[in-house]
Amino acid sequence: MPGLPRALTLHGINQWEPDLANDIHDLELLLRSRVPLIVIETRDEKRVTQLFTKLALKLSMPVMAWSATTGLQRIDFEAAPQRHASEPRQALGQIKATNTPAIYLLLDFHPYLDDAYNIRLLKEIAQDHHDLGHTLVLVSHDLEVPPELENLAASFSLSLPDSERLEAIVREEAGHWSKSSPGNKVKTDRATLDAMVHQLRGLTTTDARRIIRSVIFDDGAINPDDLERITRARYRLIESNGALSCEFDTAEFSEVGGLQNLKHWVELRRTAFLEPGGDLDTPQGILLVGVQGGGKSLAAKAVAGMWGIPLLRLDFGTLYNKFFGETERNLREALKSAEAMAPCVLWIDEIEKAIASGDYDSGTSRRILGNLLTWMSERTAAVFIVATANVIEHLPPELIRKGRLDEIFFVDLPDAPTRAEIFAIHLRKRGLKPLDFDILSLAKLSEGFSGAEIEQAIVAARYLARADGGTVDTGHVREEIERTRPLSRVMAEKVAGLRAWAAGRTVPAN
Repeated sequence: MPGLPRALTLHGINQWEPDLANDIHDLELLLRSRVPLIVIETRDEKRVTQLFTKLALKLSMPVMAWSATTGLQRIDFEAAPQRHASEPRQALGQIKATNTPAIYLLLDFHPYLDDAYNIRLLKEIAQDHHDLGHTLVLVSHDLEVPPELENLAASFSLSLPDSERLEAIVREEAGHWSKSSPGNKVKTDRATLDAMVHQLRGLTTTDARRIIRSVIFDDGAINPDDLERITRARYRLIESNGALSCEFDTAEFSEVGGLQNLKHWVELRRTAFLEPGGDLDTPQGILLVGVQGGGKSLAAKAVAGMWGIPLLRLDFGTLYNKFFGETERNLREALKSAEAMAPCVLWIDEIEKAIASGDYDSGTSRRILGNLLTWMSERTAAVFIVATANVIEHLPPELIRKGRLDEIFFVDLPDAPTRAEIFAIHLRKRGLKPLDFDILSLAKLSEGFSGAEIEQAIVAARYLARADGGTVDTGHVREEIERTRPLSRVMAEKVAGLRAWAAGRTVPAN
């Protein structure tokens, strides 16, 4: 594809923005059902005001917006703001005293929902909906409806643009750039364009347009290098409480040594996960159990690398909060953020430490488990779970049963061929040529070593070579291997017990 055409010229809501037309239709149904309080949790405030402005023309109903900076202001036509009503109590009092039915958008009202007086005013206006005819719309990036208002409220979510709409936005922005650079067209190819649209799925129209514009106006082209930039922009948009960290470039992890059974299993499910909707069930996730240092973390990264999607790591330590209920809220926000990054791999490391059963934490672990299980059962976003554990006996059976996770893999210590492969990977990683080393003898000598211990032997050998004033060679690596006591020998009984437990209960990863 030599380049994108100029922006398509479309007219009318139904042609121009189908998602906008759908939202207007759904909001109209909500208003006609006489719901007194509508809750819209979004960062796309501009789009909400646009929706209600268009809806006002259709319903011949005034629309007012309130913010702490302007007070009340009519927005379905140009009107001066009523700055005297900038205080929440003043605004709500004025709304309650007004007899003309109207829609009131309360923008960023969430900080004032802790005030009992404000809650009471909202409740009275909502309860008098039959007489007053007012509809209150709470709009904010983060909203938690007080219990007093829950039975009066209905939530509404803005629809997200589909692939067709996203491509249309790309063409529109390409047209804008072409107008600013006469005689030039935005250059890309079909594969890159499709990948870009795929990356933008799950974003609001406003956020997607902003990212598309920044990519196009940077150099007048959409290149494969821009895809990671788009992923980073998506992550910045959803990053919230710090419980999630993101690995953007996962391609290198597909080169993990060994794990042939796991790699084959993952490859078979690639299409079903990345292109759902066929006759195969979408894969849900796996649990990796194994010896410490055996490569469970690398295996988790390898899944994302093989599928070419972002890897999110969920840190349960960051989730925990001393205030009752906050830990569960943090978890819900983190899982919601993971869904916004879909398709992605969600890596939960050492999951047993976070949700193992016990009474030491006043039930927090049980509530965390309940929230996690509910999400695992109900999620529809393409989030593939990779959980790792060292002590599976501490995990509750309801987590590891089939249906919640697809398979349990045991990551054992690498065998000789895999150890040779690991030596080669880590030598190349440090700019050394594997052919300059006797890898087969090193692999034989390092029996019982984990991948992490092999890597550390190479690291230590380089220090040894530096002290000798020469270049690292097979002798330096052999010397470090001989002086190392691997975990499989130091904790031989525990490793043997883990292997015995895994036999017959798990699928070998290698």
